[in-house]
Amino acid sequence: MATVDECRQALHDLAARLERNAEARGKLDLDRTLACRVTDLGTAFHARLTNGLLLDIADGDDPKAKIALIAAGDDLIALIAGKLDVTRAIASRQVAIKANPFDLLKLRKLL
Repeated sequence: MATVDECRQALHDLAARLERNAEARGKLDLDRTLACRVTDLGTAFHARLTNGLLLDIADGDDPKAKIALIAAGDDLIALIAGKLDVTRAIASRQVAIKANPFDLLKLRKLL
């Protein structure tokens, strides 16, 4: 079972990977608040997704976030590590993403 620290570190790893890949991917025209809710640990994180970068990661939920990622800790870590396919995870309800449909289309560029 994943820990809160491992989930936090996974999000920071994702932020670093997005920063390294920013040039190759091009700028993503998206500026949204993001909440990551870890269901089995009863915790959450929030951040800002801006131009393809994940910034200002902090502990705590943001109930007004425009994008919400909801998953168990192990699934979150596997998703970020690339061991869990996001499409299959959503289809099997291991992971849920709540967002405006247009934002979901833009987010596909990150996945």
